Amino acid sequence: MEQSPLLTQRDDYWISEFFAMASPCQILMDVEDRAIASKLAYLAQQESFRIQNKFSRYSDNNIIYQINHSDGKAIEVDEETAALLDYAQQCFEISDGRFDITSGILRQAWTFDGSDHIPDKAQVAKYLDKIGWQKVSWQNPCIMLPKGMEIDLGGIGKEYAVDRSAMLLAQQCGESILVNYGGDLCATGERRNGQGWIVGVEDTANIEQASATDKRLHSKEEFELIRGGIATSGDTRRYLLKDGVRYSHILDPRTGWPVMDAPHSITVVANS
Repeated sequence: MEQSPLLTQRDDYWISEFFAMASPCQILMDVEDRAIASKLAYLAQQESFRIQNKFSRYSDNNIIYQINHSDGKAIEVDEETAALLDYAQQCFEISDGRFDITSGILRQAWTFDGSDHIPDKAQVAKYLDKIGWQKVSWQNPCIMLPKGMEIDLGGIGKEYAVDRSAMLLAQQCGESILVNYGGDLCATGERRNGQGWIVGVEDTANIEQASATDKRLHSKEEFELIRGGIATSGDTRRYLLKDGVRYSHILDPRTGWPVMDAPHSITVVANS
């Protein structure tokens, strides 16, 4: 049963908290009236649940399930799904195949479950034939996957939910909103005091030195966000350590193996 989002007043703004898309979610609202804050929080929560239910690969009753169980047949999709597929294709192209929504099948080889199990090369190689956006037939509005392939929008779904929630709340309220879903953020504008929201970026060194039971956020850098988005990705919290070698949970779809010798965390800021 869905619970109403938790609502708390903090100085001159309200903060709402709930859980969706396997992530803690927060809505910071620069409004005075509790009723308005409650309405905005509910709208954001419902939009997040809608996107989760529609695009999660864990559901057996949504468009992703239909596509992944199409048995090589073409599936017609709606405009919203088509827009996400277009965006996924754009990400695939500009990353030279490093971002690929067909690579989710690698989770069967790489578990990142807290153990130090590393799959052998043969285990990984057997999945590579089932990976590659270039093998997918995508002609809006129809998509056709070769048998045995699947798509997973997890790499862009939460970020899409952030954008959608921020847009919906901005339409409802003229005051500043900050949406934070699992560390992906979007701010809608200047606050009433003429300032932006103060955002902290995790200090990866402090996190790694903390105990397994104390992985609280430690801010390395703080900056002001007035309007725009922030996304952070890295392997600070999910990785394998085997014989002194660190294996990131960020996999290269072209090889099936973790990206090596990369920064532990990267934060990107955009104006829109």
